[in-house]
Amino acid sequence: MSLDHPVVITCSISGAIANRDQCPAIPYTPAEYAAEARRIVDEGGVMIHIHARKPDGTPSYEVEDFQVITDAIRAEVGDAVIVNYSTGTIGVPVEKRIEYLRACRPEVAALNMGSMNYAKYSRSRKQFVFNMVFANPFDEIIELLHAMNDLGIKPEHECFDVGHVGSLEPLIDMGVLHTPLHVDCVMGVVGGIPPTARNLAAMVDNIPEGSHWGVIGISRDQWMLISAALTLGGSIRVGLEDNLYLPDGEMARSNGELIAKARQMTEDMGRRPATVQEARAILNVPGRVAGAA
Repeated sequence: MSLDHPVVITCSISGAIANRDQCPAIPYTPAEYAAEARRIVDEGGVMIHIHARKPDGTPSYEVEDFQVITDAIRAEVGDAVIVNYSTGTIGVPVEKRIEYLRACRPEVAALNMGSMNYAKYSRSRKQFVFNMVFANPFDEIIELLHAMNDLGIKPEHECFDVGHVGSLEPLIDMGVLHTPLHVDCVMGVVGGIPPTARNLAAMVDNIPEGSHWGVIGISRDQWMLISAALTLGGSIRVGLEDNLYLPDGEMARSNGELIAKARQMTEDMGRRPATVQEARAILNVPGRVAGAA
């Protein structure tokens, strides 16, 4: 990747942790997901990363919730976005995650590349707001990869530390992971790699050659990391799952506002946002199968 490559701008539309008490713009219902998708597309986003929710905001891993949300998004924006499903969670069997991939057939699915402590720390309270073990053993990674391969779904490898990046090569050698890869460096989660430009460069240096890569910055460090990724030649993700605030500290009123700022930063750096057709080519994502998500 180089500065000449167009930038794939992704939106993490809702996540599964934050709620409307923290940010009123987080979508819950299928109609709200669709309205946010329209704002995302209109501002230059070309991929939407989906965590399903029930209409009351409860996180869901049920086929019907993924399907109705995706149908609403497709009805609003058609093929103007690449649909990307989360498979990351705690306490949900891998078989259940494969079930919604098989039923809904997203074009891309996120794949967490290693286990870690996953926490949020409050400096004011001197304690963890939450603290859990995010288990992603190789057996589950391989099972998800086999399913994605069989279903024609492109894996998005979410790497929270340099060791997660190092886990890619053995899977390539096994033949279960096929190049070219789509890798995202997730930075800013307590328990993972600290969010600095130097650490991002170190992660990128370890990504297998020929891969597409981007950055996922958590909380307001996101904007600094976006600048670093754009300078290094990478792609970027923003959205209400990762960060609720614009660079000036104002809370975002929609995902569209975050995408608009990301697009502006891309252009200010002298780079160009990818079209959805270019993004599919860059990520090696085939055209959507009729009736699929």
